[in-house]
Amino acid sequence: MKKLYLIMTAITVALMSCQPAGTKGQTDLTGNNIIPRPRSVVSTGGSFVLTGRSDIFVMPGSPEEVAVTGSFLAGKLNPSTGLGLEVITDGSKPGKGDILLAIGEAGSGLGDEGYELVITEKVLTLTAEKPAGLFRGIQTIRQLLPPGIEADTIQPGPWAIPTGTIRDWPEYGHRGEMLDVSRHFFGPEDVKRFIDHLALYKMNVLHLHLSDDQGWRIEIKSWPNLTAHGGKTEVGGGEGGYFTQEEYSDIVRYAGERYITIIPEIDMPSHTNAALSSYAELNIGGKATEPYTGTDVGFSTLDTRSETTYKFIDDVVREIAALTPGQYFHIGGDESHSTKIDDYIYFVNRVQDIVLSHGKSVTGWDEIANATLRPGAVVQYWAKAGNAVKGVNQGAKVLMSPCKYAYTDMKYDSTTVLGLSWAAYIEVDDAYNWDPATLVPEISKENIVGVQAPLWAETIETFKDAEYLIFPRLPGYAEIGWTPSDMRSWDEYRVRLAAHGKRMEMLGIGFYRSPLVEWAQPGR
Repeated sequence: MKKLYLIMTAITVALMSCQPAGTKGQTDLTGNNIIPRPRSVVSTGGSFVLTGRSDIFVMPGSPEEVAVTGSFLAGKLNPSTGLGLEVITDGSKPGKGDILLAIGEAGSGLGDEGYELVITEKVLTLTAEKPAGLFRGIQTIRQLLPPGIEADTIQPGPWAIPTGTIRDWPEYGHRGEMLDVSRHFFGPEDVKRFIDHLALYKMNVLHLHLSDDQGWRIEIKSWPNLTAHGGKTEVGGGEGGYFTQEEYSDIVRYAGERYITIIPEIDMPSHTNAALSSYAELNIGGKATEPYTGTDVGFSTLDTRSETTYKFIDDVVREIAALTPGQYFHIGGDESHSTKIDDYIYFVNRVQDIVLSHGKSVTGWDEIANATLRPGAVVQYWAKAGNAVKGVNQGAKVLMSPCKYAYTDMKYDSTTVLGLSWAAYIEVDDAYNWDPATLVPEISKENIVGVQAPLWAETIETFKDAEYLIFPRLPGYAEIGWTPSDMRSWDEYRVRLAAHGKRMEMLGIGFYRSPLVEWAQPGR
């Protein structure tokens, strides 16, 4: 079958343009354009080439996940190369042009997500302590190959990689983005595409903002009107939408296969109009509100002194927690302008206990630090550094999402049509040129779990709109989370980023062509 596939491929390639598309003649591994930048790269001056005889071998005795990762790699390489690489698990040894995946012994210094890539002219060997590390290393293999590797149709080769050794592991354990599916709803296929973008750049968290004033986006079987009523609206009066529990579970599975953790957020006690409109008993005074399709914030609040409210929250947390294997449940807590501070503190304290009772740790926007934080809590710094410092003083860790640098919904400049500008204009260099460990003097690296770039959806109606704001800033956020700060330089990074323009084109991403980056012309 493979022989027939290769014959058909050869005919197809022969009919295509013969203009250079690979890295033929390139033998310097240090001249790579990998994002995030690896910690250690040593070149040996040769070249490894994928051919029609190449396959992917799994080291005998490896966990089952390694073969799955091998299949993922084959699925990325075969459509564009036409080489028909297969995953070999029978214990046979790799030969010239083959790829070997192996789990090495613990103690190599690579940790849970690190990897070592040893490339000779004969074999490319990828080793990690854990399967997650192998998956991260696969993204490096993809980026070492020409951009055409991302195409879903056969491209001309050759498919060559310079020889040498790469050793790499992340600086922070949490590297993610947030997607707001509440202001405008994005369905399962859009979310999966976003997950694929995160995976390419070695990010490991997707925070889903599942509820807000404008829409409730996840089925809760014990409170069905949340989606039957509250899921039917969005900003501007569109039809909205929601995830069934089966769809949400499928998203969680899809992310897990890419070693990405889903953090669900139910924002409260404010940003709750969709729930308040769905159930009168959640309101102070017991009267349901009207659906809301505007963009104001802070006007809604749950009845923080009603036991019905906490029964509601317990049911919501219980059902979502059962579907989400990750450690954290995000309780929101931001912009509760219409909630009295004493009621707010009482509320956050009780909700934290509910989350803990369902086996999850609490995370929330920086305002939650005004309450008494429970052990293991993470404060997401977005607006007020003082709140985050309050969290640190209570023993909490901090997730860095400063709105002036990390809010992906901010415009690039005054001419950008999509996005907002209340926090700042965030050009690509602004998104890259900040260090989580030095941004706030009272918050040191040891207090920080990682970085996250939120994308709020007031102004974006389609996922193509979202991608325009996400790219090309996402790779920079990924590098901030992965690469040590003393190895990062905008002048050096912008050259690597420019090389990713063609890769983004191949992936069908309509990205913002920042004038600060010397992109190749479209199609070249």
